Amino acid sequence: MPRAVEPEEVQYSVSGGLVSRFTKLNISIVLTSYQSGLLYFVGRNKDGGINIHQAAMPKPMGLCMDDTGGPGGATGLTMTAGFQIMRFENILQADQAINNTFDACYVPRMVHITGQLDAHDVGIDNQGRAVFVNTRFNCLAVPSTKYSFEMVWKPSFISGLVDEDRCHLNGLAMENGIPRYVTAVSRSDTIDGWRDRRADGGIVIDVLNDTIVCEGLSMPHSPRMHNGQLWLLNAGTGELGIVEFSKGKGKQLKGVFVPKVFCPGFLRGLSFHDNLAFIGLSKPRYKRFEGLALDQKLKDADSEPWCGIQIIDLNTGTCVDWFRIDGKISELYDVEVITGVACPMAVSPTSDEAASLITHENMQKGQS
Repeated sequence: MPRAVEPEEVQYSVSGGLVSRFTKLNISIVLTSYQSGLLYFVGRNKDGGINIHQAAMPKPMGLCMDDTGGPGGATGLTMTAGFQIMRFENILQADQAINNTFDACYVPRMVHITGQLDAHDVGIDNQGRAVFVNTRFNCLAVPSTKYSFEMVWKPSFISGLVDEDRCHLNGLAMENGIPRYVTAVSRSDTIDGWRDRRADGGIVIDVLNDTIVCEGLSMPHSPRMHNGQLWLLNAGTGELGIVEFSKGKGKQLKGVFVPKVFCPGFLRGLSFHDNLAFIGLSKPRYKRFEGLALDQKLKDADSEPWCGIQIIDLNTGTCVDWFRIDGKISELYDVEVITGVACPMAVSPTSDEAASLITHENMQKGQS
């Protein structure tokens, strides 16, 4: 697990309207940083300020909220983490709070040991299974009770199930409980071949039809379905956009990426709430992020890259609120919106709290 960053090495700042927006919408957010080894919950406290809770996790990556969790709007949380797939449940009832502060407490209740698969995005299918992007083996997979994983799909251009990151499959868009679209940095079928295709080799694949439906992208990430449209982050250009599909003879044809918003950073992590997009930004400090169109776009905008979350109004294409991290942490991976929760927290699976926090179904409400 990466070394936890000391508080004095990190500075957090927020826009003036973030607390009131969270209050009005009755939401909070959760985000991951594999660089710091922390799972972050950003919510609001009873004093009208922002509350940031951190929980140590082994290389936290992809996130997925779903509605099979606890009451009161709080939901379950699935996360890819190092060599594990973790399933968290909110242990609190709607009228309970911990330390008179936290109205949701996510505890890891199911942990699948997969081995180090470099798992990225994750979703929950209509069978309740965690479907995750197995980047190391270039496929979509689900946990297995016997093996490290069970493959459920791989791109047709990948010639075999091999332990070689060839195309850098990374993003997953679920639709109606099934995997619908994935993103990859390239269509390479040789080990590490994707690294030479970062500038314009990126693709979107329709999983149902096993067809490449959009290409020419630069390190695409975080495809998501929202209001019937396919959105994604073209990370190498710093753009949020949609894939516009043409229609012909009742069959969906190839689409084109249409940028909607530029954000100053390497973009990974995308979630929606009504007309708002929550976008994760990282600083492109490492070699795999350099030499992309994003460099010139930042120069043209006379801007420095961010690490944090920008909230974009899709109606206007503008950033209306933000959460920013400065200091030792420069990379995020995913973000999710938590509805109906003001101030969430989580328990680390290796912490003393995980060992001592005991709950059962007959516990009376209000005892936390």
